Parts: sequence; structure tokens; C-alpha cells
Amino acid sequence: MAQRRARLELPELERGVLAGERAVLARAVTLIESSRPEDQARSDELLARIWPRTGRAHRVGVTGPPGVGKSTLLDALGSMLLDRDLSVAVLAVDPSSRVSGGSILGDKTRMPRLAVHPRAFVRPSPSGGSLGGVARRTREAMALCEAAAFDVVVVETVGVGQSETVVAEMVDTFVALVLPGSGDELQGIKKGVIELADVIAVNKADGGNLPRARETKTEHESALRYLRPHVGGWSPPVLLVSGATGDGLEELWKAITAHRETLSSTGALESLRRAQRGRWLWSMLEEQLLAELRRHPTVRKRLASIERAVMDGEIPATRGAEELLSAFRTAI
Repeated sequence: MAQRRARLELPELERGVLAGERAVLARAVTLIESSRPEDQARSDELLARIWPRTGRAHRVGVTGPPGVGKSTLLDALGSMLLDRDLSVAVLAVDPSSRVSGGSILGDKTRMPRLAVHPRAFVRPSPSGGSLGGVARRTREAMALCEAAAFDVVVVETVGVGQSETVVAEMVDTFVALVLPGSGDELQGIKKGVIELADVIAVNKADGGNLPRARETKTEHESALRYLRPHVGGWSPPVLLVSGATGDGLEELWKAITAHRETLSSTGALESLRRAQRGRWLWSMLEEQLLAELRRHPTVRKRLASIERAVMDGEIPATRGAEELLSAFRTAI
């Protein structure tokens, strides 16, 4: 049986993360993803220690439906950036089963070049049922990657129709990948994602797909005319790209950097980051208050019976929630 690795103390974790040591960074991400109370206390302290070194990376979110080729495209785009002496971290979020809690966690194998490069870091994490196609501790993992001095930090989202607002609100530039022939879906759920996108890329625009990709590009450009830009001075471009051949990757990266330059030049980047920190605070408060509510002994005594009464239709959920909150308030 393999021996369990010795626990790294906080000074060792801090030193290793700030030095950009990928093995230590991976263990730091594992620590912040832990739900154990003792690990949460250590992760909070680690984040406080490395916090002054965060905020310098270009944060990029990439979403798209299953099969659009997110991982293949990111492997090619990331390799291009590595050739330009940039360092790249990819936080690849896998969907978790609501039944088993398991996830595929196969993104690392689908990014073979990035996975082995010394200036790249690929970390697959389960979404754990979190909204927005992101993992429970994505924000904290991003901070660790920034402290490790990665130039570009990418969040690859699940892209299975959940509210992608969450990831759009934690990155600088939000890229939506679409498939050739997907223009007719604009009237459906994907329209909400397109409204959030700063850059739209029609992937797999190669070979026999090229004519359909061009049509899809035209359809999305037409649809964008009816949407109000959410960043002043920036109109989201629609590009043709291919992760398989590398076509269009140069234009894609130019669009991503141009968007961030627009944010910086207008002062919108600092406003965006400020708002993101505020939303992070409230998300942590909501999570911790809910956990405290569930753990409270008075609430735990009544939770099963009230939950059963709601499920059996004996009382409305509003009454059940109020009774539990009343029990919580009374016991504080």
C-alpha cells in the first residue's frame, strides 16, 4: 500500500505556491477544496497569506456545449501562448453526477501538451452540483494560480445549460464557443450565454464544417445587433476557429487581449474586479450561513420532521422554512 504523503505546513504551502511549484500548487488546491473544518481554517489562512500576490493574471472564462471541443481548443491555444513565453493555468470543471457525486475528470488527458509543460498547470475539479458550471472553490483556486504567477488563468466551465452567469462574474473575458450549425439555437437557452459573452468563437470551423461555420458566424453576428453591449466601447466579435488545425487561434487571442485592454483603458477592469470581490463575499456568507444552519443542534432536531411534512404536502415550503429559521434565531 502506498504511503500517505506528509501534510505540508502552511509556510511550506505558501512558499511552494509563490515559487510556482506545480506539485505544491496542486496540493494547495486540494486543501481549499476540502470540506473538513480543520482544512477550511488552514485554507483561509493560506489565502490570506498569498493574497497580496493575486490580481495580476488575465482571467478568461471559456464555455460551450458538450462536444464543442473546449479542451482541444484550450490545449492548442495554451500551447501557442507557451510558445510566446506566457504561463497558463487551466481550471477545468467537470460535471458531477447528482446521483453518485462522481465526475469524469478527463480534461487533463484531453490537454496532453499543457498537462506536461513546466509553465502550465491543468487542474480538473468536480462541479459538485454548483451553479454556473463551476466548482465550489473556483475563485479560491484562481487566486492560488495568480499567486503562483501564471500570466493567464482559464476557467473551462461545464457548459451543460446551467446559469453561466456565475463564471462570467469571476473572469475578465468570457468566451463562448459554439458549434457550426448552432444558429437556430439562439432562440433557446444559449441566448442567455451569448448575451454574457465578450468573444464568440465558432469552433471546428475546418474541412466540411467550414460552410456551416460561416453561416453560423453570420447568424450570430446578426443576433448580436439586437443585444446591448455590457461593456462600453466593446462589441463582441464572432470568430471562426479550429482547435484541431490551429486556424483562427491568433485572431482569438487578439480579441481576448483587446477586450481586456478596453476594460483597462476605460477603468472598467478595476470596477469589474471590485464587484467580483463583493459577490465573492456574499457567496461565502451564504454558504457558511447555510452550513451553520444545518449544523445547529436546535435546527437539526426539527429538520427531519419539517422536511418530511413539506415533502408529504402537509405544510407549504414557506411555512417549513420560517419554522426552521425561527428555531435558529431563537437559539442564537
